[in-house]
Amino acid sequence: MNAESVSYLQDLKDEPFELLREMERRSRAALAGGASLDVEAQEWVGIGCRLGTDRLLVSRTEVREVMMMPASLTRVPGAKNWIAGLANLRGQLLPVVDLRTFLGAGTSKGVRTARVLVADNPEMPVGIIVDEVFGFRRFIENEFTETAPETELRCERYLAGACIRGADIWPVLSLGKLLDTREFQNAAA
Repeated sequence: MNAESVSYLQDLKDEPFELLREMERRSRAALAGGASLDVEAQEWVGIGCRLGTDRLLVSRTEVREVMMMPASLTRVPGAKNWIAGLANLRGQLLPVVDLRTFLGAGTSKGVRTARVLVADNPEMPVGIIVDEVFGFRRFIENEFTETAPETELRCERYLAGACIRGADIWPVLSLGKLLDTREFQNAAA
């Protein structure tokens, strides 16, 4: 560690939270194989989730909130089978989509750990059911690749790349790509 780097850490001694954040960032960079610790390295934060056997990331900026599976969903007559129904989210109706059914890979309904990712999209408010949510996952910019890996669910056309740390590969699911497709927007049976 060079003298400038040590001096920067010493400057943070009166700001314990910022000191811990910087130490975590440097640890992650070292773990990722960063030979030089770039103080200005950009951090990317995603929400880790599971869909079937695939572990995926969704950008934190694309998700307004994560909610428990609603106790009841009101079925929408004339909708495709992947529209799980409408949920009441604090007095507003929210269409909820079973992403596994949409992808032709079974259903997430009835899975005890299932959660709903509420898309942060004012033009198309929608909840996306996933099998499980792991919480936030943080990566630095050199851990991202635009090359989308193959997935068991064959959802590559909705991926925006992947984050790779060591042997762990996390495909990045783009809710924007998903919501923009004609197939997704055509929910009438």
